[in-house]
Formats: sequence, C-alpha cells, structure tokens
Amino acid sequence: MSIIWTIIIGFLAGVVAKFIMPGSNEPSGFIMTTILGIVGAFVASYLGQALGWYKAGEGAGFIGAVVGAIIVLAIYGFFAGKQRAA
Repeated sequence: MSIIWTIIIGFLAGVVAKFIMPGSNEPSGFIMTTILGIVGAFVASYLGQALGWYKAGEGAGFIGAVVGAIIVLAIYGFFAGKQRAA
C-alpha cells in the first residue's frame, strides 16, 4: 500500500511543484509534470530513508514529496534547456 500512497502523493506533489516553479524549461504537459512529481516522491522517499528521516515502508510526507518533485523538475528543466540550446 505504501507504493500506491507514494504515487498518489507524488501526483499531487507534481501539480503543486508545477505551480511553485513554473518556467519555460519545465515540462508543459500535465502527464509529464505528474510523472516527474511521482518520480520526485519516490526520490524523496528513498533519500529520506537513506538519511534516516523515514523508516522502511514509510513514504515521504507531502512536503518532502513536493521538495523532491521540485528537485526533479529543476533537473529536468536544466537538461531540457541545454537540449534546446544545442
């Protein structure tokens, strides 16, 4: 059940992260944004477990998932911007 919860939180975190961090280099599609939000939630979950913030089987909290989604969106925007410039 924790994976499903992480996906749901990641979906919401991706939407919130898109509103917090809009930009021309960010993915404009709703599906791509939510997928990156889900990836960010998984990154936040596993990073939090590695740092001892969460126990195994616990997903990232909503704030952690939003931070993870913002990080993934920033990385995506960085690489997408380089690809357009080349």
